[in-house]
Amino acid sequence: MQSARILRLAARATGIAAAFGAALGVAGCGMPGAPLPPSLNLPDRVGDLSAVRSGGQVALTWTMPTKNTDKLLLKGNVAVRVCRNEQGAAGCSAVTTVQLAPGASAAFADSLPAALAAGQPRVLTYFVELDNRKGRSAGLSNGAEILAGEAPAAIAGLRAEMRRNGVLLRWTAAPPGPGGTPAPVAVRLDRKLLTPPVKNSGPQRNEQGLMAPPPEPPERTLLIEAGAATDRALDKDIRFGESYEYRAQRVARVTLDGQTLELAGPLSESVRIDAVNVFPPGVPKGLAAVATAGENGAGPAIDLSWQADTEADLAGYIVYRREPAAASESNAGWQRISSAQPVVGPGYHDANVEPGRAYEYAVSAIDQEGHESARSVVAEETVPGP
Repeated sequence: MQSARILRLAARATGIAAAFGAALGVAGCGMPGAPLPPSLNLPDRVGDLSAVRSGGQVALTWTMPTKNTDKLLLKGNVAVRVCRNEQGAAGCSAVTTVQLAPGASAAFADSLPAALAAGQPRVLTYFVELDNRKGRSAGLSNGAEILAGEAPAAIAGLRAEMRRNGVLLRWTAAPPGPGGTPAPVAVRLDRKLLTPPVKNSGPQRNEQGLMAPPPEPPERTLLIEAGAATDRALDKDIRFGESYEYRAQRVARVTLDGQTLELAGPLSESVRIDAVNVFPPGVPKGLAAVATAGENGAGPAIDLSWQADTEADLAGYIVYRREPAAASESNAGWQRISSAQPVVGPGYHDANVEPGRAYEYAVSAIDQEGHESARSVVAEETVPGP
């Protein structure tokens, strides 16, 4: 009898322990908890959408995600909806829906409707949205902005002319805008260097010992902002001896949140020019003459001085002299009194003079190509008598 009671107590203790262990298995520390809800399988949002407009076409590119919002790999193609939002409009207008593989480099070309390809420039924003099989998504992608509206007119009549301080580019002025005034657009000039770069083993020095300038970049862009001259521009950053090719296009520009959006018109026909230096230096200024009677055995002389010319290709100066009696005509009677080599500095000492006689002087500048400027304003001086 006693043995049976002991057996019943032991069985009861075993049952309690089993129940307590089961409770620990469900909610005990460090053990699995309640089961997680099933994944919605929402594809990750696209974050690198970009858009580029060319004429009436907008090229969209982006990268398809490989995982869903639960960090699980996507399986099978994903439905992608493309939409656009015009500035000031409500909602995003559907453009198309395509099926794309996870991880793909995606691209889509949108042909703008006539209404979006006309009128004033305005912001148009594109989005893409990825749906799961039940039509649910994690949200729109980043916005990619372009400018809707009519593209600026093509530039016609582009031509290039050499000037001493650069290449002068001219074209036909912009057509009138809606109010009868020229449309407020910028002009972009694309310049290409046609002269092959000189290859050398290291830095080179010219005859004066100066370091040669670094090679020019093969391409350069010059932007003339809206409101500036609408039919010309001066490219000052050129080098004589080089050949260049230019093309131009009008560009409408809109700034949105610190970012400038552009709507470019067609590129013009190209124009080529050889940058040949056929221009003489500037005429020397400030010529002054001072006569001296001569001291300490030195004979009389006339000292000349003038303002220095700062042009990079200057070779020097040529000094001319005549007597006033020979000046019946403005260009008559002048004789070169400086040597065959140009005078280097802005000064000259004329010791070949006679006391009591008057002389007129003029100075010209000459460059390294032999181009000589016109003569300066005349300076007259009389040598003191004996």
